[in-house]
Amino acid sequence: MMKGPKNWRLFALMTALLVFLSGCGREEISTLIPAGKVAQDQFNLLILSSIVMLFVIIVVTIIYVLAIVKFRRSKVGEDMIPEQVEGSARLEFIWTAIPIVLLLILAVPTVYSTFDLADVTAMDAQTEEGDAENLTVNVTGKLYWWEFEYPEQGIITAQELVVPTGERVYFNLIAADVKHSFWIPSVGGKLDVNPENVNTFYLEFDRESAELDNGVFYGKCAELCGPSHALMDFKVKSLNREDFDTWVAAMQEEEPAAVEGDLAQQGEELFGTDGLSCIACHATGGVGATPGQGPNLATFGDRNTVAGFMDHDEETLKKWIADPQQYKPGNLMPDAASLNNGEELTDQELSALAAYLMGLKKEE
Repeated sequence: MMKGPKNWRLFALMTALLVFLSGCGREEISTLIPAGKVAQDQFNLLILSSIVMLFVIIVVTIIYVLAIVKFRRSKVGEDMIPEQVEGSARLEFIWTAIPIVLLLILAVPTVYSTFDLADVTAMDAQTEEGDAENLTVNVTGKLYWWEFEYPEQGIITAQELVVPTGERVYFNLIAADVKHSFWIPSVGGKLDVNPENVNTFYLEFDRESAELDNGVFYGKCAELCGPSHALMDFKVKSLNREDFDTWVAAMQEEEPAAVEGDLAQQGEELFGTDGLSCIACHATGGVGATPGQGPNLATFGDRNTVAGFMDHDEETLKKWIADPQQYKPGNLMPDAASLNNGEELTDQELSALAAYLMGLKKEE
C-alpha cells in the first residue's frame, strides 16, 4: 500500500540532490566556472541553448496541461468534439516560424563562435625582429602522459603545462601512439589528438592558477585510449607574463641545478648511466629533446602530483618507481627490478632516487 508514496519520496529526494549537486564545482576543473575567454564563449552558448530548450519545454508543457484540463471528459462530456483546425494557415505559419526563429537564435552565435575559435591565423605572426608574436606550444599525447614543447623558447617539459595569462596561447596537437583528446575543462573545450595529423586551436587564461586551492588547473585526456585512460591527467600553471618569462629563463639553463645532500647525490648516480640508466628515457634539463620514451623530469620537484594523479611526496614516488604497472596499468615505464638485473631496489636506493627527483626544481 505504501509503495507509491515511497517511490515519490525517493523521486523527491533525488530531485533535491540533483538541484544541490548542480551547484557543486571546483574552479580548477569545472566547465561551469570559466577561467578564460574561450571557456566563457562556450559557456555563453551553453546558457543560450539551455534557455531555448527550457522555453520549448515550458511552452509544450503548458499546452499539454491546458489540453488535459480544458478537454477532460468530466467537463466536456462524452460526445463533445473540439473545433477542428486542420489546414489553418495561421497555425501552420506559427508552428513553422517559431522553430525557424529558435534555430536561428542558436545557429548564428554557434556558427560565429565555431569559426572564431577555429581561427589560428595569428599563430605564425612575427614581429619585425622575426620573433613569434604569440606563444605556441606543441602538445604530444603519449601512453599515458603529455609532453609540452615550446619551440620558440627551445624548451620541453612534461605533465605540467606552464602558460602566461592575458594572451592567446596556440597549440599544435598530435599523438605519438593512439588517439587522445586534450581538455582543460575550466579554460576551453576538448580537441582530438590524432597520430596521423596535427590539430590546432588556441586558449586564453584569464586568471593565475596560484589563486586556486591547489595552485593549478587540471587537464585530462577525454578520449578512451587504454586501461589507464582515466589516469592520463596533467596540470596547468598560469602565470603573469613576468613570472612566465622568469620560468622560461630558468628552463633554458643548459645544466640542471646541482643536487644537495649525500642521499640525493646517490640518487643522481643511480639515475645516470652508471646506475639504472634512467637517463636513457628521461631528460632532467628543459633544453632540447627528450632522449627517450619517458617524460622530461626537469621540473619534477615543482609539480604537485606523481605520474599525473598520485600524491607528490617521496613515499608515493618510491612506490611508483618500484612498480609503476600497479598504479598505472599499460604505461611504458619498466619496473625498477627489470633495470637492476632482476633484483628489487632496496629502500635506501628508492629513497635516494626519490630525494634526487624531488630536488629537480626550476621555481624559487
